[in-house]
Amino acid sequence: MTLSRREMLQLLGASAVLTACAGAPPAASQGQSPGTFTVYWNAGHDYQAYRKVIAEFEAAHKVKVNFQKYQWPDLRTRLLADFASGTVPDLVEEPGGWVQEFAISGNARSLQDFVDKDGAAMGFPADWREATVSRNSFNGQVYGVQLHFTATLLVYNKQMLAEAGVEPPTTWQEFLDAARKLTKDGVYGTALNQDHGYVNPWLMQNGVRIYDPATKEVLTPVDQAVEAMRFQAELVHKHKVAPVPVSSTDYSGPQKLFSAKRAAMIITGPWDLGPIRQTSPDIEIGVAAPLTGKEQATNAAGVSLFVPSKAARPELSWDFIKRVTALEVEQAATKEVGMLMPRKSWAELPEVQNDPITKAFSEALAVARDSTEEIRLTGQSGKYDEALKVMYQSVVIQNEPADLAVTKLRQTAAGFLK
Repeated sequence: MTLSRREMLQLLGASAVLTACAGAPPAASQGQSPGTFTVYWNAGHDYQAYRKVIAEFEAAHKVKVNFQKYQWPDLRTRLLADFASGTVPDLVEEPGGWVQEFAISGNARSLQDFVDKDGAAMGFPADWREATVSRNSFNGQVYGVQLHFTATLLVYNKQMLAEAGVEPPTTWQEFLDAARKLTKDGVYGTALNQDHGYVNPWLMQNGVRIYDPATKEVLTPVDQAVEAMRFQAELVHKHKVAPVPVSSTDYSGPQKLFSAKRAAMIITGPWDLGPIRQTSPDIEIGVAAPLTGKEQATNAAGVSLFVPSKAARPELSWDFIKRVTALEVEQAATKEVGMLMPRKSWAELPEVQNDPITKAFSEALAVARDSTEEIRLTGQSGKYDEALKVMYQSVVIQNEPADLAVTKLRQTAAGFLK
């Protein structure tokens, strides 16, 4: 596995860092005893629907599930350390994009033998949306199974927009105009996320291609990439219709502002609907179609499950995947938190069709596009992601000129995409 300088530094400091990470266990707990099954999971996806699966899995196999929860950056740090040491978990939930990266580097196990054996019985891949299968495959082999399939849309407070006489915006200009009218009395019109993953819809809406295999360049056309970055920065620093995002590993900042009625509109996905409903049940949530810059677009995203290549019991890992991706579990998770799912049959469930918000997100999946697959297939997506993070936060948080930051990113990427 080829490591960037940043990732090597992460590994050198991993033993010190991991003891401080929320949810990170002592190193000794990583030993895979016969009675322990270790799962790495995102802290925001600890649903009761999945806890039920864990209980049933433990009873069926007479094992104890070591369910470790992380924020995504901490999970990646842990994984890189595990890959280097050779002591790995049995199963990993990843944020989208890691499956192909780790398949290329040899750190993810092909699941094709399991798919060939009993994939049809679980409806895979026939009942999964085609995009969710391709983004988890490499060289004709399946390496991961999609758990959630999501998109980001404009979520807004219906009451706030009605009181301001504002219609849900459909274009960038309408979005800016609405945000200006809504920013008053301690309330911001919108709130941008510090997480750089939220930049992709803006880039797509301005006609930006993340990676061009023919030229080996990122963010083209360059002027449109600069324009997309500048628009976001100006929401914060020029128009002041959004607060400066707080740099952290927690991506729930905009949701918390929305729930506290301090932001009228946010660009987000279904993962934020549950917390909003739980903390602020009086907020009437509205969901609008993807915004239009030069084109209307949103990103296809969502988490997947994969098995590390050195996992000792892949048969157990596959059984866990089958259980947690079953249609009835998807149904329970959607009913519990409103999460979107990859199965085609999921879209016809009453929990989807009878909920206008979930249905709106579900319909958006039909036009959502995976903007990062071309860069993932280079095997350098980890390095690109680190460079994108630096670029995004320097522009949106630190107000660095967008043209300078985009140029720096392109120069950095040219070094590892030769």
